[in-house]
Amino acid sequence: MKIGILNETDSVEKRVSIVPESIKLLAKNGHEIFFQSNCGKYAGFPDEEYTNAGAKRIDDDLKKIELLILLNCPQKDIINDLNKGTVVIAQFNSNKNTELIDQLKNNKNTLLAMELVPRIARAQKMDVLSSQASIAGYKAALIAANNLGKYLPMMMTAAGTIPPSKVLVIGAGVAGLQAIATSKRLGANVEAFDVRAAAAEQVESLGAKFLKQESLSDAEDKGGYAREQTKDEKLIQKEFIKSNLTNIDALITTAAIPGKKAPIIITKDMVENMKPGSVIIDLSAESGGNVELTKPGEIINHNNVSIHGPINVPSSMAFHASQLYSRNVMGLLDLIVNESKEIELDLEDEIIKSTCINFSGKASD
Repeated sequence: MKIGILNETDSVEKRVSIVPESIKLLAKNGHEIFFQSNCGKYAGFPDEEYTNAGAKRIDDDLKKIELLILLNCPQKDIINDLNKGTVVIAQFNSNKNTELIDQLKNNKNTLLAMELVPRIARAQKMDVLSSQASIAGYKAALIAANNLGKYLPMMMTAAGTIPPSKVLVIGAGVAGLQAIATSKRLGANVEAFDVRAAAAEQVESLGAKFLKQESLSDAEDKGGYAREQTKDEKLIQKEFIKSNLTNIDALITTAAIPGKKAPIIITKDMVENMKPGSVIIDLSAESGGNVELTKPGEIINHNNVSIHGPINVPSSMAFHASQLYSRNVMGLLDLIVNESKEIELDLEDEIIKSTCINFSGKASD
C-alpha cells in the first residue's frame, strides 16, 4: 500500500503525523511510504531520518497515494490533488470543518477520524485524545509554574521558610490528572474538582485533595466523560468553586464536552475573587474556554490575575506529541490493514463504526 505523509498547513502546528520509528515498521511490513520534505522538521525529525527509515520524498502528484495520514483535516488544495477513494486518517473536527469534509465526501474519500476513537479497553493504544491531553496537562503545569512569580514547592532557607504554592485543577480527565501529577512533582499543594464522583479516587491516588460538593449529583455519562449540567447544578458548582478560589495561586481548567463548546465554569466575578498575582491556565481555550474572560491564543490580565488561553498545547511539545500520535495511528492500522497489506474496514466493529465518518469502498490503485 502507498502511504503519504504531508506537511501540516496550520501555522501553529509543529507536529507530524508519522515519525521515523513508525516508518521503519511500515516499510518492514511491505508498504511504500512517501513523505513531503520538511514534514517533521519542527518536531525534531529531519528528512534524513525518514529516508533512512525507508521512506521516499513525494512529488507534487498525490494521485498515487492510497492512504493519507495527517494530524488535521486536509485543506482544499490537498483534497483537489487526491485520488477518488483515497483513505484519509486525521483529526477532522467535523464541527469546525464541515465544508472540507463535504468536499472529501464528494471526492469519495474514506475518512477515519482519530478524535472519535471510542473510550474502550481495546482502543486505548489508538486513543489520540488521551495521548495529546496528557501532554497538554503536563505543559499546563509548567506554564503555570513559569508565570506564577512564586516558588511552587516549600523552600526552607536561611531567611525563613517559604510555604508551597496552592494549585487548583478543574477537570480530572487525562489532562487534569497529568496537570495534578506534574504540579505535585514540582512541589505544589494541589487540589482538584470534577463533577464526576469516580474522579475522586484518581485524584487522591496522585496525592492531591479532591474537593467534593455533597449537594452535587454525579455528572458522568456512559462514555466516561462529564455530561452537561443543569442550571441548578451549575449554580451550586459556581458558589462552591468560588469559595475555594480565594487562596489559590494557580488555577488550571481542563473541562470539556466532546464535540461541544467548553462549559463556562469561571466567571468574571470569580476571577475578581482571586488573589492578586495569581495565574489561570485555560486548556479549553480552543473550544471556547472554561473562563469567561479567556481569549484563545492570548494572555490577558484582569484585576491583576493573569489568564492564559493557549491553543494547540501539544504542538509546543512536538517531538513527543508526534511520537504518541504516530503510535496511535499505528494502533489503528493494526486493526484495519489485512494480510494482503490493504485496508479492510469492518463497519460492524465498534472502533471502526465510531471513527469512520465516510466510507467509499476500497482505495483506488
